[in-house]
Amino acid sequence: MKTNDSEPSSTGYSDVNGIKMYYEIYGTGKPLVLIHGGGSTIQSCFGKVIPLFAKNRKVIALELQAHGRTNDRGTDSSFEQDADDVVSLLKNLGIPKADFFGFSNGGTTTLQIVIRYPEIVNKMVLGSALAKRNGVPDWFWGFMEQASLENMPPQLQEAYLKVSPNPDGLQVMHDRDAKRMVHFKDIPDEQITSIEVPSLVLIADKDVITPEHALELHRQISNSELAIIPGVHGEYMGEITTIGPDFKESELVVPIIEKFLNKN
Repeated sequence: MKTNDSEPSSTGYSDVNGIKMYYEIYGTGKPLVLIHGGGSTIQSCFGKVIPLFAKNRKVIALELQAHGRTNDRGTDSSFEQDADDVVSLLKNLGIPKADFFGFSNGGTTTLQIVIRYPEIVNKMVLGSALAKRNGVPDWFWGFMEQASLENMPPQLQEAYLKVSPNPDGLQVMHDRDAKRMVHFKDIPDEQITSIEVPSLVLIADKDVITPEHALELHRQISNSELAIIPGVHGEYMGEITTIGPDFKESELVVPIIEKFLNKN
């Protein structure tokens, strides 16, 4: 039995396109789907903000292929496949339409969801989402080509091993995410400009994603707002690698997101 907003009211696995996708549901109200970044789990990405969102909403958090408790299907990861998986999960859960908050790779997945399935998206928040290769500094691509598990943040490795039934999957997850980024291709302009749902483009001022890229996304998505928050990649939502001794819940971006989502 749920006792507070930091504990899920239900958890489970759903058969989705050949994998068993893990999900957690918190709170009650209008549905808000949270889509994590690369190398992350539900808790390492959204652990600080879930209890805040769940005070007013039904929060559906999930783990994508090869991440956390969700198994690997034996094929390369793609943002399009992740989008299909999320939509299939929501169909299985009986949720026909929702708001979406995707962070980092999850933001790119959210873009694919709204491009491929616009009818299921009410509003979306694109947190540090990449749509074009020029949206990150040039060094990023060289770093991804040389990516190794040893360079993966220890907090993310520990978060994976804490929940995964398969410790060997850590290398699989890492390699799937790295390969996907090395081969990342621009989302065509016509697909981005076709987006009509209300959108909030959100980044940090010291993000991996450049301010110019966020501004361009904002300009291309006609019904969008832009917020640039002081901090580094993920700090505005308390992503696990950004939490230091001076962490303050009051500095999280939840009120800005809720204000956007609650607008008529």
